[in-house]
Amino acid sequence: MFAYLVRRLFLMLVTLFGISVVIFFLLRIVPGNIVDILFAAAGYVDPADKAELEKQLGIDQPLVAQYLHWIGGLLRGDLGYSYVSEKPALQEILPRIPITARLAGLALLFSASIGIPLGVISAVKQGTKLDYALRVVSLSGLSLPSFWLGLLILTASVAMFGQMPIFNPNPKTWLEAFATYAVPAAAVGFRSAALTMRITRSSMLEVLRQDYIRTARAKGASEAAVNYHHALKNAILPVITVIGIEAAFLIGGLIVTETVFNIPGVARFLVEAIRWRDYPIVQNLVMFIAVVVVFANFTVDMLYAVFDPRIRYSE
Repeated sequence: MFAYLVRRLFLMLVTLFGISVVIFFLLRIVPGNIVDILFAAAGYVDPADKAELEKQLGIDQPLVAQYLHWIGGLLRGDLGYSYVSEKPALQEILPRIPITARLAGLALLFSASIGIPLGVISAVKQGTKLDYALRVVSLSGLSLPSFWLGLLILTASVAMFGQMPIFNPNPKTWLEAFATYAVPAAAVGFRSAALTMRITRSSMLEVLRQDYIRTARAKGASEAAVNYHHALKNAILPVITVIGIEAAFLIGGLIVTETVFNIPGVARFLVEAIRWRDYPIVQNLVMFIAVVVVFANFTVDMLYAVFDPRIRYSE
């Protein structure tokens, strides 16, 4: 087990290193930089002033030197300064991480708490009217874009209450926090719940046909015990994989939802930084998202061994 963990840690570090190289050089390949954008907005270009500003920002240096400077600062905890606000990048990024984390966490909770039970029910009631209804709901969730659902919720809120839900960045109580994040979390979590429901249903149908399920019924086990203790326990691995992927996706994939609901989160800030070619912000945010994705995959692999005793990472 220790050897496996060391191996996985090494692969994770190699993956993050590769991502850092790709994102750094891809940003420099894109035509234009922050200096070009600023001078274009001002309506004139003074070569001397432009060269001086590029020197101040350090973007006149060779790309390898710029990369080593950034990665060295990253390892020391120095993320540099935002080109736009001229504030430390860490100071700009940190306040936005809890906002996106709360939104993604609530959406994931909504997805798992709704998708898994309904997926089990749909599999157990296969071929019934309830099964068909749940399948229609899941297909609807996969078909409806989250931004359209968000706009629909905002429109309905205005029609019913005369106002749109307003984001409160500093809720005083848990109830206020839940009210602030519940609507956007439901909008984005509906699609995740639909995907989780379909994966749970498919996996459950496969397990329910196994011999040990018939044996459990023959021994007199209740339907609840058969469905949730024997079947779901063995059908949960594909569901864990999907939930892990969704958890990683939600951290960086909430761009549209944060824009529609005017939420100052990580994903929306990343898009704004890309538009302004704010290299320190973009590079560090992408690395943060990469770390979340890598550790989400690692956590999923560890959960496999927890839920299925047959899996061992000793080799």
